[in-house]
Amino acid sequence: MERSLSVEAKEQSAAPRPASEPRWLSEEEQAVWIALGSVVFRLPGALDAQLQRDAGISHFEYVVMSVLSESPERTLRMSELAVMAEAMLPRLSQVVAKLEKRGWLRRAPDPADGRYTLATLTDDGWEKVVATAPGHVETVRSLVFDPLTKAQLKQVREISRRIMTAIDPEDRCLR
Repeated sequence: MERSLSVEAKEQSAAPRPASEPRWLSEEEQAVWIALGSVVFRLPGALDAQLQRDAGISHFEYVVMSVLSESPERTLRMSELAVMAEAMLPRLSQVVAKLEKRGWLRRAPDPADGRYTLATLTDDGWEKVVATAPGHVETVRSLVFDPLTKAQLKQVREISRRIMTAIDPEDRCLR
């Protein structure tokens, strides 16, 4: 289906298009879209495979613990953690329950407002993040940073920021 987008664009490029006509992708745009899609779909799997193999955790579990490890007192409200981990609350709750059973995280009512639940990375969770981080960082480095020049890294950062601003102008992760 996606390949037909550029074919139709070629066929229709000569004729003026009505206002309701879709803006089909050019051949170059189609190639960029396929390349970007490949990265978006395959990178998480590659990161997940390394973490499963080396640490026995998923990439999402690592993200949750990593976000908490960088938070004040290693604690966040579940709603804030969901935003930072790019997760819906039901999925986050399932993963937090799993991490809690392993002793890496604990939940408690927020003493400032009992309507909220706090998630806190335990000392054992902190140790798990510290032990897991070197292998994860090496994988990120080898898959993302090593293949690119310094100039390309700056371009990727700017491109990513522009795309995220189009997706979510209020995105807190980029600020």
